[in-house]
Amino acid sequence: MQTKQQTLSAPISFSGKGLHTGVTVNMTVHPAADNHGIVFRRVDIEGAPVVPALCEYVTDTSRGTTIEKGAAKVSTIEHIVSALWTMGVDNAIVDIDGPEVPIMDGSAREYVAKIAEVGLVEQKADRKYYEVTEKQVYTIPDKGVAIIIYPDDEFTVSVHIDFNSKVVGNQYATLDMYSKYTEDIAPCRTFCFLHELEPLLKMNLIKGGDLDNAIVVVENPVSDEQLEHLKRVFNKEDIRVTGGYLNNLELRASNELARHKLLDLLGDFALLGMRIKGRVWASRPGHYANTEFMKQLLMTIRRDGEKPAFKYNPSKPALMDINKIMSLLPHRYPFLLVDKIFHIDDNSIAGIKNISINEPQFTGHFPKEPIMPGVLLVEALAQVGGLFVLNGVENPEDYSTYFLKIDNVRFKRKVVPGDTLQLEVFMVEPLRRGIASMLGKVFVGGTLACEATLMAQIIRNKKSE
Repeated sequence: MQTKQQTLSAPISFSGKGLHTGVTVNMTVHPAADNHGIVFRRVDIEGAPVVPALCEYVTDTSRGTTIEKGAAKVSTIEHIVSALWTMGVDNAIVDIDGPEVPIMDGSAREYVAKIAEVGLVEQKADRKYYEVTEKQVYTIPDKGVAIIIYPDDEFTVSVHIDFNSKVVGNQYATLDMYSKYTEDIAPCRTFCFLHELEPLLKMNLIKGGDLDNAIVVVENPVSDEQLEHLKRVFNKEDIRVTGGYLNNLELRASNELARHKLLDLLGDFALLGMRIKGRVWASRPGHYANTEFMKQLLMTIRRDGEKPAFKYNPSKPALMDINKIMSLLPHRYPFLLVDKIFHIDDNSIAGIKNISINEPQFTGHFPKEPIMPGVLLVEALAQVGGLFVLNGVENPEDYSTYFLKIDNVRFKRKVVPGDTLQLEVFMVEPLRRGIASMLGKVFVGGTLACEATLMAQIIRNKKSE
């Protein structure tokens, strides 16, 4: 098993239409530094904004996987990410001059060919792995969707699809060695059913779809009138049904549809941001289920993290001292529960709170055994999360943050006067409509003391309206 991260040895470029937008797009995948991950960069937008290929940035999964951050939005990323990740690329910058990744022939074959052509280089950083320690399940019962992952030393996937189709039937596909991806999985094309075409067209989708980049399954007899309509839609004179498929005279594998579902799953699972050691069984997987399961795993990883993610060095200057904190938060004595912020990035923030016996809560909680109330630990996390959000808005003094929901609160140890709290908050989803979803953890001396998932809303103060 490869233990070091890898990147491309040289850039690779592609050009083609987006499946749904029909826009011709140019895309170049560049090598990237250690621990960079796979990141898309919209070079057609001023400032070339970026969006990481991570599950927390997924905003749409209807007929493809879309990621979005700020002004950067890229759709149908699953095939290129599947190819990069499964071929061993851990770090890459994907420059793209349009809103959607080119569909090429509907598979990942061309992406894989160019990756293999330029090759990979080993980097210094170790690969990050999530080792599954217990069975985890994601289901959508009314749709027959189930994804289960079991502990294992390697990553393997088995996919089963059954659409109650007499043409497709029951299909299975398995990947137990990455080396088989190039030949067995990458060439398999995307597909849809004929009865899905009209609704997709009415939704202004599949503008770039044609019979050269998608398999169309035909369940029922097609009238001459329908064939004439399809000729106009696809601008083709020769359209016919052969063996239950529209113009696809030869499948690349008898189970090509199941193999393509596996291809998609690999691309969506890569959005966890780390490689998985576990055995996956998936029934009727799709982009929504795949990415929601990755969000579930991400929450599990963060919830199970019993050690601080960031190292606090008290000798280094604070990123936010108490004066900066007071300029952002409206809280004052005795309810300001953050002393400094020492870490902040695109998705997380960490701060410090020193617990003193002089704080008023200890006069009653409790007189002979002073203990920091759990509700104040949760409040301290919320204030740190508020600092993360308010730090990115104009005129933060005009806004306040309010709890909407608190879930999964756990207290692992007592907090007492003399303790120094390390408060870490991670954004679970991008900020939308002023609502922030966060995972917060309180550490004392490197030991987890409290954790909670929080939802808060940023609201403009009435006096500022």
